[in-house]
Amino acid sequence: MGDSKEAGAECPPAGAAARGGLSLLSQGESEDPSAQGSALFLGGNEVKSRAVVKYSSAPPRTAFARLEEKTDLKLPPANWLRESAKLGPAGTTILGNSKKSKPFSSFGMAYDFIDSVGNDVDVVSDSENIKKLLKIPYSKSHVSMAVHRIGRTLLLDELDIQELFMRSSQTGDWTWLKEFYQRLIDQKWQRKKKSKEHWYQKAILSKFLYYSINGDGAAQPVPSTAEQPESSSSDQTNDSDGASWPAPFEMPSSVSEDPSASSQGSEPLEPSYIVGHVASAPKEQNLTTLFNDGENSQGLKNDFVRNILWTFEDIHMLVGSNMPIFGGGRYPAVSLRLRDNNKPINVLTGIDYWLDNLICNVPELVMCFHVNGIVQKYEMIKTEEIPNLENSNFSTKVIKDIAQNILSFLKSNCTKEGHTYWLFKASGSDIVKLYDLTTLCEETEDKYQNPFTMPVAILLYKVACNMMMKKNQNKKHYGTIRTLLLNCVKLLDKSRHPQIIASANYMLSELFQLDEPKKEESSESPLNENSDESYSEEEEEMPDSDENGSYSTSSDPSDDNKAVAIIKSVGELSVPEKYKSIHQIRVSMPSCTFPVCHDTEERCRLVLSYVLEGLKSVDSSIKKESDLPAADPNTPIPLKYEDESTRGGPEGLEKQMALFLDKMGSLQKGNYSSQSGMIPGSWQHKMKLQLILKSSKAYYVLSDAAMSLQKYGRALRYIKLALQSHDTYCCLCTNMLSEVLLFLSQYLTLCGDIQLMLAQNANNRAAHLEEFNYQTKEDQEILHSLHRESSCQGFAWATDLSTDLESQLSVSCKCYEAANEILQFSDLKSQNPEHYVQVLKRMGNIRNEMGVFYMNQAAALQSERVVSKSVSTAEQQLWKKSFSCFEKGIHNFESIDDATNAALLLCNTGRLMRICAQAHCGAGDEFKREFSPEEGLYYNKAVDYYLKALRSLGTRDIHPAVWDSVNWELSTTYFTMATLQQDYAPLSRKAQEQIEKEVSEAMMKSLKYCDVDSVSARQPLCQYRAATIHHRLASMYHSCLRNQVGDEHLRKQHRVLADLHYSKAVKLFQLLKDAPCELLRVQLERVAFAEFQMTTVILTKMESSKPTSRFTPSF
Repeated sequence: MGDSKEAGAECPPAGAAARGGLSLLSQGESEDPSAQGSALFLGGNEVKSRAVVKYSSAPPRTAFARLEEKTDLKLPPANWLRESAKLGPAGTTILGNSKKSKPFSSFGMAYDFIDSVGNDVDVVSDSENIKKLLKIPYSKSHVSMAVHRIGRTLLLDELDIQELFMRSSQTGDWTWLKEFYQRLIDQKWQRKKKSKEHWYQKAILSKFLYYSINGDGAAQPVPSTAEQPESSSSDQTNDSDGASWPAPFEMPSSVSEDPSASSQGSEPLEPSYIVGHVASAPKEQNLTTLFNDGENSQGLKNDFVRNILWTFEDIHMLVGSNMPIFGGGRYPAVSLRLRDNNKPINVLTGIDYWLDNLICNVPELVMCFHVNGIVQKYEMIKTEEIPNLENSNFSTKVIKDIAQNILSFLKSNCTKEGHTYWLFKASGSDIVKLYDLTTLCEETEDKYQNPFTMPVAILLYKVACNMMMKKNQNKKHYGTIRTLLLNCVKLLDKSRHPQIIASANYMLSELFQLDEPKKEESSESPLNENSDESYSEEEEEMPDSDENGSYSTSSDPSDDNKAVAIIKSVGELSVPEKYKSIHQIRVSMPSCTFPVCHDTEERCRLVLSYVLEGLKSVDSSIKKESDLPAADPNTPIPLKYEDESTRGGPEGLEKQMALFLDKMGSLQKGNYSSQSGMIPGSWQHKMKLQLILKSSKAYYVLSDAAMSLQKYGRALRYIKLALQSHDTYCCLCTNMLSEVLLFLSQYLTLCGDIQLMLAQNANNRAAHLEEFNYQTKEDQEILHSLHRESSCQGFAWATDLSTDLESQLSVSCKCYEAANEILQFSDLKSQNPEHYVQVLKRMGNIRNEMGVFYMNQAAALQSERVVSKSVSTAEQQLWKKSFSCFEKGIHNFESIDDATNAALLLCNTGRLMRICAQAHCGAGDEFKREFSPEEGLYYNKAVDYYLKALRSLGTRDIHPAVWDSVNWELSTTYFTMATLQQDYAPLSRKAQEQIEKEVSEAMMKSLKYCDVDSVSARQPLCQYRAATIHHRLASMYHSCLRNQVGDEHLRKQHRVLADLHYSKAVKLFQLLKDAPCELLRVQLERVAFAEFQMTTVILTKMESSKPTSRFTPSF
């Protein structure tokens, strides 16, 4: 029959498909028709049960064959122990041959359904273990189980001490536990052999099930000669069914490198978290053995026919079951049982049948009764009727109370992740004890003798990986992930499992957000924001006390002081809520708190501590050069030739980057390999790349934080370590990612900022130098690991602390140029426009700083020069350097449309031109001083740059302060040029009238750009300059009027202009309170001007009143 649909079923994990020949249930599909949860009402007691088949390898169900009465089950059927299409690939496992569960069966399920472990599921175990626990109050049998805690989930496995101690007798591996057992529990332990009756019942059940799948419905016994296979098969069953315990995990002499070895149910991890999944890493010790599907001896394979998510009341369990289920006709799903008619069903059997049907959601039970192997009759019983059977009457509510109490007891006491707990009840005893085997094992010489150590560590690791990979993972779960990884690392031996330890430490470092905004650390979020609340969603943890249960944790002399906790009487498990109320069952795990880092340095230091541990693990696993195999002389060395067609792709990008790094002195010729002998592509190579990149990011964030604190020496030290890490990464990396190139651009940008700030804060150089030279032990060890791979000198030019100002500015500029050059590779510039704009702004700024530096140096040389001496070559070189810096800076700002900064650099260029003009001003003889053509040329160039600056700004609204500054400088230039022409008139080259015209035009332009009306700090200066201009113009026109002969119209014009400018100068000087001398001088000149006018008028009248002479003078 085909599988029926079920709305509640979940999709199986990807790993389940790895089991060859097994059928998977698709989403919404279930093997069982009643897979939807059912609520059973039994005698007024309500039991809520829901089962969802997560995975099934069973073939389509077929109707069971009803055997005829008197069928002899002692005779084997013809199909016995033969494969059949109806059986499917799993063979007798599907038919439930009472196969004993493996020691690590829960781990196999946990690996397959990793999403459920640690959070959603309370228990992962074999159904047989679940039934054994729930029957504790009713049974006198012994109970021995290993319990492990992973987050909120408990993993339960049978701990067969008989098998364990048999192994101890052969190998001596478990002597410490055997001695403990004999000392405290059973002093006269000996192996108990199974009776012949046990094997007889097992064989007859197997034959019955094979009879029941015959399609024709008739028993087909084989000749009696087949009895021989029966005995042999029983022996084989004995061998195969026994739990196979692994040896303690020791370093093997040779490790298989089968790449096909992989973990079932695991999801591949992204390279950003781990290099390669541990389960499929061929280089890691023991991992190939543990995760190879063929190595069943390790017991890590999930070989259950069904994996079922069973919800019993509020308890969520992932259960493995091999119970055979038949169906067809009137009975779509039934379980088939064989019972001896002479032996009535007891309570233990009834509970067993009832729980099996509940777990698998089978609504009916078919029992076949026999007497001495002869079939007598069949009986159909509904699942809800099983608790009311004669001689098997039990309360389902009591079973519910037992489940809740046992789970509460285990969760309250099995609190340490990574520890192996042993739940033990001796045969015939009412006392249940819980031991911490990990603590007991640590008291021995070799703590790694615990065989659960490696599987638990791997599971901790896989659960952490799975939680890390969830894109919607909330930060509150980071505490859980951190706890899982720390416990994983604590369990493993560093020398034996370096890959897992390195990967775990890398993931620990990934938990901390290095670029976390500061506001998230302070007021906007409480200090416990990162606390893991997944263990305490509803209420706080309840303290363990006798009020919550009668199990004891005290060291009473009558109790076993080695036990973690003791249940003094199994009868107490039947008391409702004896230990904890139902809503607290899932709350008993202590909260895993993620460390709250109050500042960036603390967070980065934690990251670097994990990175260092990871690097140590990687370095310890790398073979020394002397251990590396020699090259085979018969094997040709492959040569790589460049294909021109690939230059534009990633290969071209790598070549461009290599050329850039070579230009910067980063890589020696051909030095693209590891100096430590790491094999490219190995897990060591990939993991070290990730760890080195993480360290560079951490140091970058540390440097940025130190920069904000104005600790520039410390910031330079951190950015040096970041660049050294990145240099090593470049030496090891065979495929440079654009993201890594962007990181390098950011590092160099910050390095440029630091060098610039050091240049601007030279007064505290000693303190900066002390901070720069300090180094922690952790930094030294990380640097030592880096030096194993490269010289780390690629960016030494950028991180030296120089005492020369010019050198620091040059290094800063070089850093920005290198950062910009990196952005030109590929399309980084378009992908990161904001960073590109910031780099260009910094380039423009540093070039402005350098331009001003060279300009000031030129001005200093000019001031020291003898007046009569001509312009030196050094001055001219400084002018060229300054002009080149300004020109490049202007181009940088214009390329990003930064008009304001471009205007400022144009303004500085204008100032440079004025300095050049002033240099030529003092180059001649002071007594023969004239305004030279060179002066006029440079002043006009200055005017041009100032006008460009105004055009760049456009209007005053864009940036009023810059606009006013440019206008002032332009006014000053015109005023200076006019003053020099007026004071040192070039009469040897120009006529007086032309000079006066040029002076007048320059003065008027100076007035135009001198804003006297706007209220600002510069207003008094503008008023003073305007008054001075009016004074000078008035004086010039006054002088012209005195010296003018002839043209009366021109004289009149000069007189009007002189009077006008004198009056304006007086008004402006009167506004200024601190210029009385200038006002007095203007007034005196104005008086002189008035006197001159009066004299001129009197003389004119006197001349006009004289008689005309008749005498004509002779020449």
